[in-house]
Amino acid sequence: MQEPARPRRLRIAYLVYRGNPRCGGQGVYTRHLTGELAALGHSVTVFSGPPYPELEEPVELVKVASLDLYREPDPFRVPRLREFTSSVDLLEFALMCTAGFPEPLTFSLRARRLLAGRLGDFDLVHDNQTLGSGIIGMMNDGWPVLATIHHPITVDRELDLAHADGWRRRLTLRRWYGFVRMQARVARQVQRIVTVSESSRRDIADQLGVAPEHISVVPVGVDGSVFRPMPGVARVPGRIMTTASSDVPMKGLVPLLEALAKVRTERQDAHLLVIGRLRDGSAIPAALDRFGLARAVRFVSGLSDQAIVDLYAQAEIAVVPSLYEGFSLPAIEAMACGVPLIATTGGALPEVAGPNGVSALLVRPNDPGSLARAILTALSEPALRSCLGAAGRKRTAERFTWPVTARATAEQYFGLLASRRFAERAGDLASCGRAATGVQPAAVAREVASSHSAPC
Repeated sequence: MQEPARPRRLRIAYLVYRGNPRCGGQGVYTRHLTGELAALGHSVTVFSGPPYPELEEPVELVKVASLDLYREPDPFRVPRLREFTSSVDLLEFALMCTAGFPEPLTFSLRARRLLAGRLGDFDLVHDNQTLGSGIIGMMNDGWPVLATIHHPITVDRELDLAHADGWRRRLTLRRWYGFVRMQARVARQVQRIVTVSESSRRDIADQLGVAPEHISVVPVGVDGSVFRPMPGVARVPGRIMTTASSDVPMKGLVPLLEALAKVRTERQDAHLLVIGRLRDGSAIPAALDRFGLARAVRFVSGLSDQAIVDLYAQAEIAVVPSLYEGFSLPAIEAMACGVPLIATTGGALPEVAGPNGVSALLVRPNDPGSLARAILTALSEPALRSCLGAAGRKRTAERFTWPVTARATAEQYFGLLASRRFAERAGDLASCGRAATGVQPAAVAREVASSHSAPC
């Protein structure tokens, strides 16, 4: 009996325009997905702009240098003249000076230059939501391209504009989000798109104009060996924990602060620990003063995964108050730690958290009153907290793991290559005048698919 063909080892060029391991989900997604792809036997090279991600061996990192105009502690800096070494550098600085955000465009142009002439080194390009014009250039150069879109940035833009004060601020935001038009144009041309939830799939189709049949859903995961319950650690009475990876209106931190103020009229021990950092011009300090919460809220940042797990172990509940989420890593991290979760119904959160009252309590987004009632209910009912925590842990273990994410992503790679081979084969048949000889497209598709066995 013939042994089944072993999975083909793919060589993947993975692009991420900024891979910050301590802020936002892009660095987390990059680290764990590429690490698990390597564990499946694939070769992955990450091309990243600064700040650079932390990667697992044997994943290789290629640092795509830029002017790094938004680095701390000097964002929006003016580079020295000697730092300008190319026309892309000039473009990057010019766009920043007009209040635009240049990184998706300029990173994609630099990455295209680095990949030029290397078609023999990789089988495909996986773009992690750069969607810059250079991606179109890569496809013109002959690269098969798959893109991950976590959610359309049009959502961020509309929420930021809705919360902006004054026409000058709205004008600045419109300039900042000017790259969204480019991303929509590129998304409509990319050969295959992966997203992280059905909610994001609908929004990408509706807001970016991508055909739904070109979008596949592959949920992200959590490392259950790291994010886990810590039975020996005592809960701190009244401790509420949230993660705000970016201090923007979409994360719903102001409604959570208002809810906390309502909760503290009945539970004086209620207090909030925020994993995150305030940005310049943040509305949060004013909200803290308005609600009298200066001593009831603490911000911490730059923590290791284990430090975050230790803090989850001390929390009585975790809250994800976002107005919208394409997925929500903080939700599944809290659930994996066995912490009772309260979340809104914004975007994909109901998909992630599960049925209301089973593995999480769900409330409407931007509704401080409903959020306060849910927090008071959870804080006052230990049995409910225990049930929610156990159900959340079980849900993440069954549905959201990085090995599952990597296997499903690899299947998308093989599908991309198979469809490309089919298109090339069909083009060859047509050009040779053989289309009328009885060779059917389905037969060609089977032939092509058989040469790309999906990985086990």
